[in-house]
Amino acid sequence: MSVQQEIYQPSFGKITTFFAKIISYIFHPLFIPTYIFWLLVKFFPYDFPGITDKVLGLKIFSVFWMTAFFPALAVFLLWRLKFISNIYLHTQKERIIPFFITMFFYWWMYYLSRNFTDQPQVLKFFYFGIFISTAIGVIINNYIKISLHGIAMGSALMAVILFAFYYQVNLGLLISIVTLLTGIVATSRFIAGKHTNAEMYIGIFTGIICQLFGYWFVM
Repeated sequence: MSVQQEIYQPSFGKITTFFAKIISYIFHPLFIPTYIFWLLVKFFPYDFPGITDKVLGLKIFSVFWMTAFFPALAVFLLWRLKFISNIYLHTQKERIIPFFITMFFYWWMYYLSRNFTDQPQVLKFFYFGIFISTAIGVIINNYIKISLHGIAMGSALMAVILFAFYYQVNLGLLISIVTLLTGIVATSRFIAGKHTNAEMYIGIFTGIICQLFGYWFVM
């Protein structure tokens, strides 16, 4: 067994590992943009003027469709066409094409957000931030297997902090919850034996820094 495999080898019980994988699925990186959009709907409904609950539901679904379903479908097709060996993207090489596919959809969401008149302006910096994080992530991926969960949770955490700053509201409880969830997701990836400490921390800080850059650049 190689040194790299030994680093990733989990030493926890089957039940603990099982729940770690469940958490990894629930907070899969592709779901994070949908969760963030849902949070905006719940905490800042006044920033969606003139939109009925039904239309808001459709908008949440459209975000899921563009940022989760299509990238996941692309990975599935890559697997069926045997461009990758499995849908879990275990190796750095297998992640390259999915990185670029996801990057395209994030860029498209940012492009669309620039013309939004009935949705929060903060979506512009959030979408731009996750676009930049995937662009940087694919570069870092050439050197280490950067954690995609880390990038996603770091992006979500900093986005919520910046929402509080932008709207000038107290989101202390929400920020605490997202911080806790970030730690739980990171721990679950360690337990599942998917990443080293460096891969996870670099992923989290990449997400955080890219959201900060997105806010500075766009807003």
